[in-house]
Amino acid sequence: MAISSNANAEDSAADPLLPWLMSIHEAYQIHTETQFGSRYSDFHELLSKCIHAFKFDSRYRDDVRFLKVWILYMEGSSDYEGVFREMEELHICSQKAQFYEYVSLFFEAKGRLIDACVMYNLGISRNAQPLGRLKKAQVLFLERMSEIVSRGSIQKIIDVLSMQNCDHLINPWSPATIKNLLLKMNAQFVSYEGYHTMNRAYPSKVSLSSLLKGGRNKTVDIGGQKYQIKGCAGKGGFAQVFKAFADSNPDDVVALKIQKPPFPWEFYMYRQLDVRIPVKERKSFGLAHGVHLYSDYSVLVSNYFAHGTLQDAINSHLIKGGFVEEVLCMYYTIEMLQILETLHDASIIHGDFKPDNLLIRYSRDDPTDNENEFRLRTGPWGDQGLCLVDWGRGIDLSLFPNNTQFNGDCRTSGFRCIEMQESKPWTFQVDLYGLCVIVHMMLHSKYMDLERRSSPDGTHTYHPKLHFKRYWKVDLWETLFGKLLNIDPAVDHKKLLQSLKCSFQDYICSDPKLIKKLKELLVKQKSSLCSA
Repeated sequence: MAISSNANAEDSAADPLLPWLMSIHEAYQIHTETQFGSRYSDFHELLSKCIHAFKFDSRYRDDVRFLKVWILYMEGSSDYEGVFREMEELHICSQKAQFYEYVSLFFEAKGRLIDACVMYNLGISRNAQPLGRLKKAQVLFLERMSEIVSRGSIQKIIDVLSMQNCDHLINPWSPATIKNLLLKMNAQFVSYEGYHTMNRAYPSKVSLSSLLKGGRNKTVDIGGQKYQIKGCAGKGGFAQVFKAFADSNPDDVVALKIQKPPFPWEFYMYRQLDVRIPVKERKSFGLAHGVHLYSDYSVLVSNYFAHGTLQDAINSHLIKGGFVEEVLCMYYTIEMLQILETLHDASIIHGDFKPDNLLIRYSRDDPTDNENEFRLRTGPWGDQGLCLVDWGRGIDLSLFPNNTQFNGDCRTSGFRCIEMQESKPWTFQVDLYGLCVIVHMMLHSKYMDLERRSSPDGTHTYHPKLHFKRYWKVDLWETLFGKLLNIDPAVDHKKLLQSLKCSFQDYICSDPKLIKKLKELLVKQKSSLCSA
């Protein structure tokens, strides 16, 4: 990939990218003549510095020369997917055919043929110019594929292209996507109860940045309300959650999620849950009182749960050298199946379904032995279970055209669904896969590794590598993993979730001793987590 080096001093002054291109061209010439050897890292560092210097410069966003620098950098990067995502988020030549052609050729060289298909199709769907060039490149790509794969395989590739020409592939988590959605909904958004925005930095004497370093017992003023910080309840890459007393009242405990830069999207998702989740199920999805948006931070005020997360429960068993007992695994599996059935029926995807984001709820009164109350989740059984929180990756499907499919990657180790791993479009699979991983963690105290099994008809299915213990209810677990990991897009997955839930409920209700044992385990777990 050639980068021109013709330049003079006057050109360099008017075009600050030009001296960089000259240096890259010279280094690239050395590369083609000597294959770099140990000096390749110097060349890669030069590309990195050039990108860092100009990636936010609007003059070069649609400059094919700068695109070539990105492509060279991606070719030498171990995290080339991360480089590609950054190019997408910065809209580097996103309306130029060369972007899709170069990236497709890169994926083809990596052997990722479906990804190459997707890129050609994406560029054509975006009407990248010159469109004729891109369509010609796609035809040449298909001709190359026909020489190395069987006729059946090339037809499969063409079918994938045809399918994706009809669908909209979107990264729902890219800053550009979220920004555009928020702009479109601004009038609706600002009318929500609890929405507060200030066009200035956080003004209190106690800075929010000081809390992030440790702010126990400090008092902060958020929107005229004083909160006494009692400790950190959770920490992520961009945010921290604090337990706090409103007006120093220990009976009024809330969670404050402080995030930099400000991020209103999660509050929007909570308000959608308020409207679209049935009242009976609402307690399983967390509650937000309000959000305060400053120019430098956002503060989300929500309910605080004192009993820890499902991850804490799994860890407590692991520390003791044991596993979560099977009937308790079944109980939380039923809870998760119910949560996803309800959520997906409301056209919402959580997008970050993992045990850290499932808070444990306990009822004030002990659950009963009543089979119907257990099955219908009424009485004390309805007041306890799980509560799904952290909606920063939530996806509201009602904001997208029908049949939209997504191509974003959650990048969460252990929770990337099969479609993400294979660079295929996905929708609800991201949550279903998360559920399978959590169940696997409860059963085995390990993340889930998969094996691919071939069938006589040429198809394949995915299954956990670890085997189930003989004394477990193996048929139920095999069905759960077999169905959810190999979901047929044509199947109504919400009915499948309901069917799986009923199968576990039927088994527990078949023996009164199991409900009694479950009650005992929940009491024991509550005592353990509350004392930790």
